[in-house]
Amino acid sequence: MTADDYVVFIVDDDGRIREALGELLEAHGMRAIAFGSAGEYVNAEKPDVPACLILDVELPDINGLELQRQIAEGDHPPIVFITGHGDIPSSVRAIKHGAVDFLTKPFSETDVMAAVHTAIADDRKNRSERAELMLEERYLELTPRQREVHPLVVSGLLNKQAASELGISEVTLQIHRRKVMQKMGAASLAELVRIAERLEIAITHSRRPGGN
Repeated sequence: MTADDYVVFIVDDDGRIREALGELLEAHGMRAIAFGSAGEYVNAEKPDVPACLILDVELPDINGLELQRQIAEGDHPPIVFITGHGDIPSSVRAIKHGAVDFLTKPFSETDVMAAVHTAIADDRKNRSERAELMLEERYLELTPRQREVHPLVVSGLLNKQAASELGISEVTLQIHRRKVMQKMGAASLAELVRIAERLEIAITHSRRPGGN
């Protein structure tokens, strides 16, 4: 795992805090991107990788807790709150709505790094689950015939063999195969095989000699 595999976003209006956190994360081999306001963070282009959001509660444009509420419906990284004015109701609200931790300044490096590692691990898991759900939804869009074609194609059977197995023409088989690739979002047969493995689609055939 390298720093390019994930990113830590820092949103704090205090430049000293942004700099200190950035240096700490970089010292641990982590990529950090800092913002001075919630608006800058929301409007910025962000890499599509597992991430953690270190978010100050008191920001110049919007309260961090309010930002948490606003982005709750979207796919956002797990949040680690930091604040110089912590109180129990705010921390309870933050954690109740999914925050990984609520740290009061000055916080220890150990606490920050533990929270960041937890957040990134959570985001990896969430992304994997979302990707799994998306594949399942795509699979449900296949027609009954396409679901018959899918396992035959990934099993390694030639088009002629798969067509014979289903009692259809090779041309019809090729049409179904293209549709399966398109609907499953697979750019290659190898990718379609990996998708089948993730969906645990039973492969009951193996490539047999004969045919073209």
